[in-house]
Amino acid sequence: MRVVSVRILLIGILLISNPTRLKTVAFGQSPTGTSEPSTSVPAPTEDPLLRLLVSKGVLTTAEAAVVLSSGTTAQQRDRLATLLKDKGLISTAEFDALLVSTASPKATGSNGSAVPAPSAGSKRAAPAPSIIAAVAPIRLLPIEPQPREGLIPDLQLGSGARVKPYGYFKTSIIHDSSSPLGNDFPLPLLAADTGPGGSPEFHLKARALRLGVNFEWLDPAPKTVITGRLEFDFEGDFTRANNRNVSSIRSSQPSLRLAWARIDRRFNDKLAGFALFGQDWSPFASSTLPNMIENTNFGGIGFGAIYQRVPQTRFGFSYSLGGARSVKLAPEFAIVFPAFGNVPANVADQLGYGERQGADSSRPGLQGRFVVQWQLDRAAGVVPAEFIVSLEHARRTAIVTAANVPAQFRSAFPSGAEVSSDSDAYSLELQLPTRFVTLSGKYYSGSDLRFFLGGQLLSNFNDTAGLTSTASASSIDGASTVIFGLLNGVPSIAPQRPVRGQGGFLQLGFPLSRLVHADPKGRNAGWTTYLYYGFDEALPQDARRFVPVRGKSDLFSGNIQYKLNSWVTFAFEEGYYRTRAANRSASDFGGLPLFRGIPSYTSHNVRSEFATIFTF
Repeated sequence: MRVVSVRILLIGILLISNPTRLKTVAFGQSPTGTSEPSTSVPAPTEDPLLRLLVSKGVLTTAEAAVVLSSGTTAQQRDRLATLLKDKGLISTAEFDALLVSTASPKATGSNGSAVPAPSAGSKRAAPAPSIIAAVAPIRLLPIEPQPREGLIPDLQLGSGARVKPYGYFKTSIIHDSSSPLGNDFPLPLLAADTGPGGSPEFHLKARALRLGVNFEWLDPAPKTVITGRLEFDFEGDFTRANNRNVSSIRSSQPSLRLAWARIDRRFNDKLAGFALFGQDWSPFASSTLPNMIENTNFGGIGFGAIYQRVPQTRFGFSYSLGGARSVKLAPEFAIVFPAFGNVPANVADQLGYGERQGADSSRPGLQGRFVVQWQLDRAAGVVPAEFIVSLEHARRTAIVTAANVPAQFRSAFPSGAEVSSDSDAYSLELQLPTRFVTLSGKYYSGSDLRFFLGGQLLSNFNDTAGLTSTASASSIDGASTVIFGLLNGVPSIAPQRPVRGQGGFLQLGFPLSRLVHADPKGRNAGWTTYLYYGFDEALPQDARRFVPVRGKSDLFSGNIQYKLNSWVTFAFEEGYYRTRAANRSASDFGGLPLFRGIPSYTSHNVRSEFATIFTF
């Protein structure tokens, strides 16, 4: 019975792709073009195919109306196919096949690429063979404007909001050959001694549960779209209440990831603009991320894949140049919270305000990016390529109260003191999908990259050159030490200099099943593999101001993934994490850090992770 029903639905999609029949029936005309009397039945159900789907309970009347109001014939066909896929009536492979085999001369595939038109003299193009999609990059900040009624809701609230929940759950089995800080995710090494055996660890992690909700509100203006998102996960800390102390390992807490609302306005067929308010991925450096199994920190904090989420107000435009390659341009600008990641020294302060040195600068952080998008490979199932440039600037200020100024300097600083430093950085990002392999990459350079999980997590240092008779004081939040001294006999404060750094990554993704021409409807259609190299470093002359003197970390890794169906994926990842000191010998700048109790220039961690991922 299910097979027969699905066949009826697929035939419905094929017939709806006929523009003449869809238009005449939907608007109360006969196929000959003569007007028919209007009836009391809503227009969406006048089409017998849609009426059949509504009568069988497959579609609601509202959903049928959405199909007919979706724009062009190709968009109407795609909307119906999307509805059926979301309801679980057709598979992803069948969905992709329908978008290809039912394309009209002006239609586009699911990736926006042109689909070949029917040959001259034929009434209908021969159905194209179904294909396995190429590897698609992770797109955190898509540049296309949000489509009106683009959200197929699972719920509709009384306020009119259309709601669609989503999420995933991952269970990982992990072994690290060296994890001296005891984390179940990798961090740069040489931060602490490992003990005699390198500190190998085993983890079984079940806290990677992510839940989210997408929203859409229908504005009366047809060219205005209002959307929103709320997302959180359980990657937070572990509860330490009395009834959780013994069992804290299974009591991770939820934490906010994304929370924003967005207004899109389409001005014409080529130009659209938007404004976003809330917490989202940062325009700086977050557009491109590697596809990793370990996603607590996407390729490793301090290993080249910098990113961040931050409270912001963002504005942007997208302009379509069109052409054979479907070129689009998208500039964006954002005012963001000026975060630096310098947390207070005591937990009570951290609970009170998280961090404040950026806010104490009394100015916002500024970020922007510019995206060029084009269709590099016009084969079916290949998404567009992107080249991205992003920039950021922010300032932090450490405040010393009058009571904390060292006694010998209070006469010179009777009201206290302040010292500031800046973070300035840029990134170049590239995503090049083809039918054979997809290349994703990023390079970044700048100062004080700690908040963005780069520069070996080093922020700033006190430049005491030329100072004599020095004394130190704690900043108002306890996150910094401020140095006072005499410069040519004059009471002064040591400047705080940002640590300069650079890094980046390259990843190759291979659609194994597509390359070996696997059956798109078979069980072998879901194989992909990825190869990755990333590095992150702090400038040696800056890194040597810290103990231990960690200078550079890099990562070689590879993973293979098998997607069983739309909901279940199995994956295995192997990574070689390496950290090197900024010094070359034990006599340099305070000596080498310890690894296995021995002064060492380099240390490494071989990490293995097997994961089962359920997506819903």
